Amino acid sequence: MDILRSHVMKDVVYFEGGLAARPPVTRAAACVIIHNPLVGRASEDLSELVSLGEPLGELLVREAALLLPNPVISYGKAAIVGSNGEIEHAAAILHPGMGKPIRSFIGGGKAVIPSTQKIGAAGTSIDVPLGHKDDPWSFDHIDTLTLTLTGAPRSDEIVVIVALADGGRPRPRVGK
Repeated sequence: MDILRSHVMKDVVYFEGGLAARPPVTRAAACVIIHNPLVGRASEDLSELVSLGEPLGELLVREAALLLPNPVISYGKAAIVGSNGEIEHAAAILHPGMGKPIRSFIGGGKAVIPSTQKIGAAGTSIDVPLGHKDDPWSFDHIDTLTLTLTGAPRSDEIVVIVALADGGRPRPRVGK
């Protein structure tokens, strides 16, 4: 696996809508930009990308969790494939193997890890969906974390992201 760059980001929300968050919420993401080994090769065999899911999940969850002051409550994952790749390249990395190391590291994860993927040019933003790690029906934890990486992905790259949060939305009032 060729990791070309890595990036981490931390977003702490203290106030929302002019009122204090109850309590402050920290959202963090760890990203890697990798070379897409399948660019230029039409192939039904995606195993080369599938095999990246587990080690990337392990690396990224550790990096993102370091930025949280409290235990992980919500999680999500995403990928942006450069324009010479295809959407299935992202799915191959995100779905078959990435969840197990994330769940193992955070100690839980009964709920499906929300995810999204897209094709994009360098500088494309992505909204990483977040959801409660154990309760998919916890509406207060349905959120997003928007990321943009300047210069990535290039046409032969894939940006892979794991996002974590130590809470839900900063001032939840919707309920079930």
